[in-house]
Amino acid sequence: MKENLAKVLEVLTLAEKIKFEMRHSWLSNGRQESVAEHTWRMSLMAVLLEPYLEQRVDMARLLKMIIIHDLVEAESGDVPAFDIVNEETKLLKQQREQQAILNLRDQLRESTGQEIYDLWYEFEEKETYEAKVANALDKLEVQIQHNHADISTWIEIEREFVFLMGRHTSFDKGLEEFRALIEEMAILKMEAAGICTTTVRQSMPAR
Repeated sequence: MKENLAKVLEVLTLAEKIKFEMRHSWLSNGRQESVAEHTWRMSLMAVLLEPYLEQRVDMARLLKMIIIHDLVEAESGDVPAFDIVNEETKLLKQQREQQAILNLRDQLRESTGQEIYDLWYEFEEKETYEAKVANALDKLEVQIQHNHADISTWIEIEREFVFLMGRHTSFDKGLEEFRALIEEMAILKMEAAGICTTTVRQSMPAR
């Protein structure tokens, strides 16, 4: 047991890095957001939105998936969606993350290594209901945070992302309604800053 617990402590030491691994998101007070802060609010969203989901959800598995999904960034680093400009960049990101989760599985071995490995891939494949919910919460939390931040921190492509959230929430009525509220907040924020959201929609390329 002592050896296994020592491995757990090693992983927790590695996980500390996501407390200072910064994302391309800013807080309402002007400070940049860490990966750990994003993960924390995703977890809270899962708890608060559970009663509004159309299907019964395995909350323990969902929370584990959320907590684990960005853990690989302690090793691979965070890559914003807008930086994945081509298939080569996307492939490189996938390779780094896959190696990081493999390293975690091998490090934890007999304890929870395989479970963490399986949950990470379940999130990535987005086939189970829990994985779809986790993915939706991931995208929605990002936009909520953008809504809280000063509009000057938004880059142009993030205006378009406001109108793409439905791709991740359309499978569930409760999440769709929640998405609509978040989108409405974003539209009001952009329009208050003099950004024409109709123009943003019309200029969006087919994706």
